[in-house]
Amino acid sequence: MSRNVGCAFFLCMVFLLGARLKAEEVLTWEDCLSEARHNNPDLIFAVEGVKVKEALKDITASTFFPQVSAGIDASTSKTSTTSSSGATSSSTKDSYSYGVSASQLVFDGLKTLHDTRAASEDIKAAQQNYRFTSSGVRFNLRTAFVNLLKAQELIRVEEEIFKIRRDNLELITLRYQSGLEHRGALLTAEANIAEAYLGLTQAKRDAEFSQRQLSKEMGRKEFEPIAVAGDFTVRDSAKEKVDFEEIARKHPSVLQAAFNKNSAAFGLKSAYGNFSPKVTGSAGADKSSSRWPPENEGWNLGLSLDVPIFEGGLKTAQLRQAKALYYQAQASERSITDAAVVNLQQAWSDLQNALESVEVERQLLEAAMERSRIAEAQYSVGFISFDNWIIIQDDLVRAKRSYLDAQAACLLREASWIQAKGETLEYAQK
Repeated sequence: MSRNVGCAFFLCMVFLLGARLKAEEVLTWEDCLSEARHNNPDLIFAVEGVKVKEALKDITASTFFPQVSAGIDASTSKTSTTSSSGATSSSTKDSYSYGVSASQLVFDGLKTLHDTRAASEDIKAAQQNYRFTSSGVRFNLRTAFVNLLKAQELIRVEEEIFKIRRDNLELITLRYQSGLEHRGALLTAEANIAEAYLGLTQAKRDAEFSQRQLSKEMGRKEFEPIAVAGDFTVRDSAKEKVDFEEIARKHPSVLQAAFNKNSAAFGLKSAYGNFSPKVTGSAGADKSSSRWPPENEGWNLGLSLDVPIFEGGLKTAQLRQAKALYYQAQASERSITDAAVVNLQQAWSDLQNALESVEVERQLLEAAMERSRIAEAQYSVGFISFDNWIIIQDDLVRAKRSYLDAQAACLLREASWIQAKGETLEYAQK
């Protein structure tokens, strides 16, 4: 590569790299949380799920109350008769009536009571499902936020790496032209700056993808370029080991399983109620006559008893099904609880490992920067060879990227730990 071509190459690179990630809006973590609470479709779905269960409880409980209906009827009929002489005559009859009737469940073996209690447990389970969904949304939102934060920082790091590679190429070019360096060194420096440019363009593409991912998690309907403001400080470090079993008992998935088990228990009691006689009371009052308004009054009172005798084994099968559902719910609660404890242990361990890795990578970066500074001075005066110097420069580049990777990974481990605890969007990191 000639000197003129090299200069043109550098100018082109600088021009292409000069524009940073353009964003019309800068969001903090709190801004993202606020938008997700109102707009995330998964949360909206979970909220409506709670409303569905509340409506189902009201439907079930309505059986406790009197069932009252009112009606009005008007009709006319025509009757034709033929006499023995063959003469035909007809008559028209009008009929009018209105009235009110009511029925009241008196006893059904407590079936409706248990069905209503089961519905109450279903509401609690749906509320915990909302919390579980909120915890998942928070994790996805935090992951998208960290990925964009990392992508933004990676652009800065890759620009620093590009500058390092550019300065290296300028130095080697001068030494090559002076006959102090071989052509292999020059070609290596040119390849390194091409690799640095590639890393920067990839970082910008990753940032664009992370922008779209974050917009999706916030529930935005239309995409617009955004940036985030934040740092890589871990606030929920959980340095002291906690009681995983105690935390697991409060996890929304565990509570949801417990409420589902309670609902199944009431469902089993309701299935036993199917075998009980059903007693229903009724009453009504009406007026009727052949003209309007009706004048003839009437009323009725009644009590009915319905005793199941044989229904082809229906109620027995329903009882077996209710028992199986209850035992299934018991097993599910145990499995989910055990999994929550294991996930907590794993998430806590991963977070501690990540925190320690960040500190190690920070020290490695400091050492690489110091070695690079010394080696650059030594190489410029010929104290060390190109091969030794470029190894040290490569170590610096790797250290910069590794430190950023470790910081971002640590934030993601923190997000996993918070999710393992079952914390929702309302959880604030102090």
